[in-house]
Amino acid sequence: MRRSAELRRNLAYAAFWPFFGLCFYALEWLVPGRVYHVMYHPVDDLIPFCELFLIPYLFWFLFMVGAYVYTFFAEPEAFRRMMVFYMIVFGVSTLVFFLYPTCQNFRPEVFPRDNLLTRTMGLLYDLDTNTNVCPSLHVSGGIGAALGFVATKRFSTRGWKIINTLIAACICASTVFVKQHSVIDVFWGLVLSYAAWKLAFRRPMQNGER
Repeated sequence: MRRSAELRRNLAYAAFWPFFGLCFYALEWLVPGRVYHVMYHPVDDLIPFCELFLIPYLFWFLFMVGAYVYTFFAEPEAFRRMMVFYMIVFGVSTLVFFLYPTCQNFRPEVFPRDNLLTRTMGLLYDLDTNTNVCPSLHVSGGIGAALGFVATKRFSTRGWKIINTLIAACICASTVFVKQHSVIDVFWGLVLSYAAWKLAFRRPMQNGER
């Protein structure tokens, strides 16, 4: 009985995703004539394109889905904390995208090498626009998954915390090495994630939670 009640509560939180998806789709494709502000910092010129970072960049999807599915069924309290985090960072980011549209112009016209990773990167460029980049959803999404995992009992050990932190760090770094984001986008993604962490994960634990 208690488990079914927990799952119903989780479903209520999960209703955020269709709403966010519709809002983001509208911003990307249904709002014509927007004036975008180019995100750029001189440090961006010092960061080379490196297709190896496509691996952690794409692992972001698996990382988030893994944290979402595991916590949804196994650790409901961790799931809801993680969802509060995502509601804050993705909600605030969507509002920023609406009020201050941003883009980046870092994508290489010609890749320095021809291999499976660069060809895959080219397909990703075709599928994903270079708009709505600051703050980086990839940064906050990866951090949210890591926080969700370490808020569980199974993954709260020191070793798992280190592993999840390294995964999140690689995902954050990947955004600039595959030329999808400026360091400015990463910085504001980190700032927003820190604020959301304070609100979603730092409140007192209840009933012996971790």
